[in-house]
Amino acid sequence: MKHHSFRFLWMSQAIADCGDTFYIVGLIAILYSQSGSPFVLALIPFVNMMARFVSGFLSPLLMNRFSLKRLLVTSQTLKTIVLWLLIFYAGGPAANTVVLLSLVFVIAFLDGWAAPASHAMLPRLVPKEDLVKANSFFSVVSETVNLGAWAVGGVIVAGTTGPFILLLTGVLYICAIALLARIHDPVRFSPQTGERKPAGELTAGWRLVWKCPLYRSLHVLIAFEAVANVAWIASILYVFVTEVLKKNEAWWGYINTTFFIGMLAGGIMCSRFAPLIENSLKRGILVSTAGISLLTALFGTAPWPWLSLVLVGCIGMFQQWKGILTDATLQKEAAAEELPKIYAVQQTIISILFAAGSLAFGALAEFAGARLVYMLASALLALSALYAWRYRHHLQTN
Repeated sequence: MKHHSFRFLWMSQAIADCGDTFYIVGLIAILYSQSGSPFVLALIPFVNMMARFVSGFLSPLLMNRFSLKRLLVTSQTLKTIVLWLLIFYAGGPAANTVVLLSLVFVIAFLDGWAAPASHAMLPRLVPKEDLVKANSFFSVVSETVNLGAWAVGGVIVAGTTGPFILLLTGVLYICAIALLARIHDPVRFSPQTGERKPAGELTAGWRLVWKCPLYRSLHVLIAFEAVANVAWIASILYVFVTEVLKKNEAWWGYINTTFFIGMLAGGIMCSRFAPLIENSLKRGILVSTAGISLLTALFGTAPWPWLSLVLVGCIGMFQQWKGILTDATLQKEAAAEELPKIYAVQQTIISILFAAGSLAFGALAEFAGARLVYMLASALLALSALYAWRYRHHLQTN
């Protein structure tokens, strides 16, 4: 039953992720045709991240009261309803940009429940000794969808219209709901009533992360990486390609594709060598953290465009390793009732730091150049690696 439920979980997430990509592609096409403004398009990721921040912060209130399966099904169902509202509204003759972005906020807010819930559900559905392999497989599926869905979505919207691909997204969301409903959660849910005040419930996960040296150290690394990862947003990478590499827009696509291929390769390698990795989680986190820092510095100073492709592929591979190892470490050590709170804290940290970092790094790229952005990102990752080395004893698992 566990493995059947794991299959339903990854299939539902793959279909939902594909729908999420199609939805963004269709929305970009609609908003650009209406406004013609790149600034309006830039608001989409910003609104998404802010909604996820709010959702991640409030999600403990829901996780204390409802089971993970119920949260997953409810989140996807409400997302589907709001998406269909967006479809009907966007198809009207005078769709307002503010209303469309408000609906984007609601969809991202609802999706914010699902992210920590699905991560916390995974270790319940596979044996503990298979967590690295399961996380690797989950990541490979996710990156495969990301790699293919953008290209397929672009082809569909080019051959049809933005509203049509939104309709297709609505169908995919309905399929995801049907699969989520078939998951069997083996952990019996009991509403947690230990914290009577909402303020106590909202901070319970933060206290848990702060008091445990392992959780605290991992989330310090995650915070450093969240800021450094802003260097890879489309606007900064586009400037780097045109001003530093002196290449046209096609190279922006090449770098993005190579990065996803690197992540895909990293997930496959983790799955292939899962038994070996299981015995060296701490070492793997240290090596991957230091590797990303060095490779980012080399990317920022790469003298040849072809070398930048090689380096970005390696960065994607190391980032995949680090993400899988971090998830496996948390899932091995945290109790079933702790994981949803931990992942809610993690999503809140990533969302707010990424959103703030986008503004800061964007200003830095404009006034000091894109190359300096990658040097700063490398420095932040180097500090992360030094922290991991200094507190490496905190990263030891049982």
